[in-house]
Amino acid sequence: MPDMSASASLAMTHLVTLAKEVDEDKVTPGVLGFIVFAVMALAVWGLMKSMNRHMGRVDFTEAPDPQGEPAGAAGPGKDAGASGGAGGPRRG
Repeated sequence: MPDMSASASLAMTHLVTLAKEVDEDKVTPGVLGFIVFAVMALAVWGLMKSMNRHMGRVDFTEAPDPQGEPAGAAGPGKDAGASGGAGGPRRG
């Protein structure tokens, strides 16, 4: 079995030479890119927090239909889906 320290040192020498081959004129995001990214992340976080707060204020209860039947007029044990209304699937 080959010595692992020799192969590790060989890999490190190859990686170090690759690191030295980096072009000095290469453009990187740098500090300004990080700041822009951080500001955008904070903006998204704030918008999500605001949306969550606004969605919590929404009232999901429906107003009764003024032209429809009263709420208790359907009778016990009946619901709109079982009576074959327009909203449910038709079975033959």
